[in-house]
Amino acid sequence: MVTYRMRKVFLFLILILSAVPVLRLNAQDITFRVAAPPAVVTGTNFSLVYEINTTNCTDFRLPAEISENFDVLFGPGLSVVTGTQIINGKLTRTASTTYTYTLGAKKEGSFSIGPATVKIGNSEYRSESFKINVLPPDQTQQTQPQAAQPQQQGRGAQQRQESATSPGGINDENLFIRMIVSKRNVFEQESFLVTFKIYSAYTMVDVIPKFPEFEGFLSQDIELKSYDVIPERYNERNFSTVIVKQAILFPQRSGQLTIGSGKVDVKLRVQVQSARRSIFEDFFGSYQEITKEVVSQPVTIDVKPLPAGKPANFSNAVGSFTMNSEINRTQLKANEAVTIKLTIRGNGNTRWFKVPEVKFPNDFEVFDPKQDLNTRVTTNGVTGTRTIEYMAIPRYAGDFEIPPVTFTFFDPQSGTYKAIPTESFNLQIERDESSTGAPVISNFSGRESIRFLGKDIRYLKTQKINFQSYQDIFFGSFLYIMAYLMLTVVFVAFFIIYRKQMKENANIALVRTKKANKTAVRRLKQAEKLLKENKEEAFYEEVLRALWGYLSDKLNIPQSKLTKDNVASELTKQGVNETLSGEFLEIIHTCEFARYAPSKVSGAMDKLFGETINAIDTMENTIKK
Repeated sequence: MVTYRMRKVFLFLILILSAVPVLRLNAQDITFRVAAPPAVVTGTNFSLVYEINTTNCTDFRLPAEISENFDVLFGPGLSVVTGTQIINGKLTRTASTTYTYTLGAKKEGSFSIGPATVKIGNSEYRSESFKINVLPPDQTQQTQPQAAQPQQQGRGAQQRQESATSPGGINDENLFIRMIVSKRNVFEQESFLVTFKIYSAYTMVDVIPKFPEFEGFLSQDIELKSYDVIPERYNERNFSTVIVKQAILFPQRSGQLTIGSGKVDVKLRVQVQSARRSIFEDFFGSYQEITKEVVSQPVTIDVKPLPAGKPANFSNAVGSFTMNSEINRTQLKANEAVTIKLTIRGNGNTRWFKVPEVKFPNDFEVFDPKQDLNTRVTTNGVTGTRTIEYMAIPRYAGDFEIPPVTFTFFDPQSGTYKAIPTESFNLQIERDESSTGAPVISNFSGRESIRFLGKDIRYLKTQKINFQSYQDIFFGSFLYIMAYLMLTVVFVAFFIIYRKQMKENANIALVRTKKANKTAVRRLKQAEKLLKENKEEAFYEEVLRALWGYLSDKLNIPQSKLTKDNVASELTKQGVNETLSGEFLEIIHTCEFARYAPSKVSGAMDKLFGETINAIDTMENTIKK
């Protein structure tokens, strides 16, 4: 009986162990990739490679479009590779199977190739599909241009040969660069793609690009991992092309903006033929490397202003966006935090638009929002997500409502402004039983910087009463009268000064105006510290904060309602000339632009800091209150 049970246990273990490889195979992530050139020329051969990350492959089949449109000259060449690695004590096994074919392009056209299939175990897997363009051959039957042709012997022939082998001897029709823009007519802040592509009939060895600064645009580069050489037909000729730069541009103002020329140093390998040739030169040929600078033509972009009728809460966002909102809880106690998160997704100027503001009730203590930006730059534009978290702390019990938040953007496809509202949130705040009833004070320096005051009642200390003899009192004496008169004079003077000070303090606008310069100087000291530490983005942000704060205090306009238009209008009313007003607005514009497109000019920060101090000093002498 025991033996029979033992046999059943052993049989069960054998079944489990035998199933492990099958289970492991089914759980493995199979990748089935294909590698093929995007373009070839009719009459040339090329390689087609399929790779699978396992060795258990059977019944591999090519897609039918291969045999219909190409000549299969060789294949499949089968390669099976396995390996083992030990990294940080962890054993990793790798395996791959590769099928290689050599195909001949027999007819021109654009072909869509379906997936290949293979069996792994009992399952069938499919590869990726791909497209390939077959270009026609050049009608001129030209081979690669040569730097020099055989000439007759003599000094004149030698001079012509030296001229041909110089960099200036490279024909501009066989080597040039194009700046390709996806759109010539756009709105302000509307993104478009710019591509710099080299066309060469020579063999390119290396490229060294020098690109324009894109003045008047904000830009985000598309990462190019390598300079891939791709055949392309242009003006009835076939060229080897290389994309050396791609960027997404956002125009910052309306009108005609020009993108400057792009320059690239191209190192070429060209064949040289001389009058004196050996048998080896006749057979192998002689080559020389030549560096040639190619320059693209500038391109003008027509930028249209955004249409009239901007909504009051327009965020300066241009593109296509969606937004959703969520709250962490709607029932909580007083002095507990509540968080509202807004998530904006889309394609456009995601990095630069203004985020919407959540309006909390007056009795809530509100903290600065926390933002998180995650973007991806492709040839289709800048897509990504911008997340904003707002945190507030209610101080009293009750029922409160947080009104809806509206995000407004401009859609260039439809040419209209669109608004996305969120839902409103109803909060039920219960009384905090653990609170002592004392007020809560925060220094607003961060979410952790919250402290509670203790009890504000202090008991009087009792002391033994000491009596003094009447003989020691100097009431009625000369010293008493003089002291009384001096105290009266001091009291009257203090009363007059105090009343004057109270009257001035009651005038909040006057107080802010007088303290505007001191506040700006204090902020500029912090900017000077950032300047010495060469923290460029923080420096421009601090100067911008100092200027807006100074103008808000000087003109008695809340910062939330402060714009460039009403600043210029109010300065004119105060008797400030257009030159000084223009200097302030130009400094603000420079700071706003430099935060996202930092200047590479040495000394720009020092110059801007000096201009800011001079402008504030001049303003103080102009507006005296």
